[in-house]
Amino acid sequence: MADNNKYEQFRCKPRLPKFATPKKYNLKLKPDLTACTFSGSVEISLDIVSDTRFIVLNAADLTIDPKSVRFHSPSKGFDEVAVEVELIESDEIAVFEFAKSLPIGLGVLFLSFCGTLNDQMKGFYRSTYEHNGVKKNMAVTQFEPADARRCFPCWDEPACKATFKITLEVPSELVALSNMPVVDEKVEGSLKTVSYQESPIMSTYLVAAVVGVFDYVEDHTSDGIKVRVYCQVGKANQGKFALDVAVKTLGLYKDYFETPYSLPKLDMIAIPDFAAGAMENYGLVTYRETALLYDDKHSAAANKQRVATVVAHELAHQWFGNLVTMEWWTHLWLNEGFATWVSYLAADGIFPEWKIWTQFLDECTEGLRLDGLSESHPIEVEINHAGEIDEIFDAISYRKGASVIRMLQSYLGADVFQRALAKYIKRHACSNAKTEDLWAVLEEESGEPVNKLMNSWTKQKGYPVVSVSLKDNKLEFEQMQFLSSGSAGDGQWVVPITLCCGSYESKKSFLLDKKSQAINDPASRWIKINVDQAGFYRVKYDEHLSAKLRYAVESKSLSAMDRYGILDDSFALSMAGQLPLSSLLTLMGAYREEPEYTVLSNLITVSSKVARIVADADNKLMDHLKMFFINVLQYSAERIGFDPKHGESHLDALLRGELFATLAMLGHEETLKEASKRFQEFLEDRNTPLLPPDIRRAVYVAVMKKVTVSNRAGFISLLKVYRETDLSQEKTRILGALGSCSDPDIVLEVLNFLLTPEVRSQDVVFGLAVSRDGRDVAWNWLKNNWEHISNTWGRGFLITRFVSSIVSPFSSYEKVKEVEEFFATRTKSSIARTLKQSIERVQINAKWVESIRNETNLADCVQELAYRKY
Repeated sequence: MADNNKYEQFRCKPRLPKFATPKKYNLKLKPDLTACTFSGSVEISLDIVSDTRFIVLNAADLTIDPKSVRFHSPSKGFDEVAVEVELIESDEIAVFEFAKSLPIGLGVLFLSFCGTLNDQMKGFYRSTYEHNGVKKNMAVTQFEPADARRCFPCWDEPACKATFKITLEVPSELVALSNMPVVDEKVEGSLKTVSYQESPIMSTYLVAAVVGVFDYVEDHTSDGIKVRVYCQVGKANQGKFALDVAVKTLGLYKDYFETPYSLPKLDMIAIPDFAAGAMENYGLVTYRETALLYDDKHSAAANKQRVATVVAHELAHQWFGNLVTMEWWTHLWLNEGFATWVSYLAADGIFPEWKIWTQFLDECTEGLRLDGLSESHPIEVEINHAGEIDEIFDAISYRKGASVIRMLQSYLGADVFQRALAKYIKRHACSNAKTEDLWAVLEEESGEPVNKLMNSWTKQKGYPVVSVSLKDNKLEFEQMQFLSSGSAGDGQWVVPITLCCGSYESKKSFLLDKKSQAINDPASRWIKINVDQAGFYRVKYDEHLSAKLRYAVESKSLSAMDRYGILDDSFALSMAGQLPLSSLLTLMGAYREEPEYTVLSNLITVSSKVARIVADADNKLMDHLKMFFINVLQYSAERIGFDPKHGESHLDALLRGELFATLAMLGHEETLKEASKRFQEFLEDRNTPLLPPDIRRAVYVAVMKKVTVSNRAGFISLLKVYRETDLSQEKTRILGALGSCSDPDIVLEVLNFLLTPEVRSQDVVFGLAVSRDGRDVAWNWLKNNWEHISNTWGRGFLITRFVSSIVSPFSSYEKVKEVEEFFATRTKSSIARTLKQSIERVQINAKWVESIRNETNLADCVQELAYRKY
């Protein structure tokens, strides 16, 4: 153990001391895939910039040979072995003390180390796969945000960029990949030594190595970049779609950023055990199988779209993140917000028929949903310890980040925005940047006060609701921070207001930079604020303006984006107690003949959430409410049908699965019967055309809906399908449906199944969404298994999914108290923020339940809507 007092000056600091900076790593790694260990050595060329006897760098879960730690400066005649080597595990640092001060200038640090190929899906870890029927291990790296230190001692901070010369010693029959192309390979008996070209300057979190048995497919870009997709043997055909998307995307980004891809090759590889969706390692991008592989026969349209957008997201990082890197994790959103936004730009360029920018509103909604909590955080969030970083890989950094970028692009104009981004990339290439650096370039290019406009969106949490009312021939605008709890916040923003009046030909815009403002009323049939939902804010209309908009929705006078926005804002306002539920339900009736996938998808989401909350508030209303929702969705269900039509759109294929899964959850008898019939056909013939991939999850949900302890056949059959398939997408589909059962005993069985070796660690979270009837069972299961869950998943971000999935759906103050009491002695920094957010969601639900119980005439409204003739 380290003498903590002796090294107190280095402890509990968010950043490493600055007296040494790395310039180049010469890293050698030798993984043992049988023993699941690795050994290694590293020579780090350093610039000693101030007087010190210490070298302080990051290291965790490693054993460093103290005799190997040596500093050499040939020009200064200095060659000393460290007199003391201390690992301070709590701070994940190593302190090397030397007898003399290190000479100022360039020198080289030498050291050897060893570690374990862990099963935590972070650092240098093992993943398992089958090859020729034999279970094998592969070695994989996952270093973001701060886990390179678990593979080799290093300056594990994004600003500490250096070049990397990597050598791997591996069994000769295996494939060994790293960031750069191979320059030398020597085979000696059963081992081979593979050396790679030196990398350009990059951060430690982007270093990568993968060792195992793989197939690949290959293509080249128009300027000669070799692109490969690697996967398990026998799955190479499933990589062709992602390969095509990658080649096209690299060309698209080269043009958009006016900078070519900066490495000589790009490898993308599917990893069987992978905690995140994907990781943008420079030149060697790693993915979950579900995010890279696409099977023509058994993958759904949703899987295809996910592969395309995830590939586009990770390749965007090759510029935004890898070439230009955030200076510190406070600026994570520069990586993730931009990669999210740009991935839609690429997907739209390659697949314009997907109407992907309309689907982008789902990203915006998720950002608004999290940012409506008082326990949210600013886009630029203070990070004081590595343990806090995982939790900010959330909807604020990704989705709010992407949404405010879209808002700014809309305000400045697409051409100005593109030119500024290209200039930003060129100016900061091979370096680090802060948010202010981006604003500076955008100001130069646009002449607009970007810094002033955007600081209110990135430096404070939350967003406004803009209330609009018509008084004395004037439109009055007032902004106030929106909170889902219904409380009043005290934030204030510079809000880009856009409005159209009766048609899209008549548009106005202005900046609302104070609490309230009025403009002359442009008398018209209707007025829509926040045109096409370009702004990251909500709008609340007075009754007169709302009624006009409801008719505009029914008559399809509004764009799909605006129809989406009116519904989404109304749902949020109802949850916050600012709009009666009866008003929301009446508005939902106007969407019965809605033609657009994204709007219908949001209608489905809102219906499901309202059904759950009403069941908690007044179960007697449920029969009428379900009938109303079924009536609203029936028109689309009849139009689209269970069977795909020749030449139908990608969007219809997406809709079919969501629509019938919801009808099954609502207990729609015809859907349940049809699903049961098709499932039986599927059990007899896995290739039956009666169960295409797009409706499989819906059918699985319907099957589980009818499962009880005394009628387990459907459950047993689904488990059989799960065990027989080797397609990750099919396994996660099934896991996502198993918890739909209403029988608490079966739900418990499902949850226990998640903890068996049959379910990969990465996939357990897909099975945590359980029916309303299974909530208490899931909560007790979480408490009973918390120690095991914490030990297994507690060192990565997946632990937060256990907390949010199981705690958030409750809606009583009693449950809040129970959750607080249980976690009072069990909270760690890695779940602290998620726990607070989940508890706040329960409080919001509880308050909404109360307001529904107190709403007069709600029962009459629901009954009238349920039996309305359309």
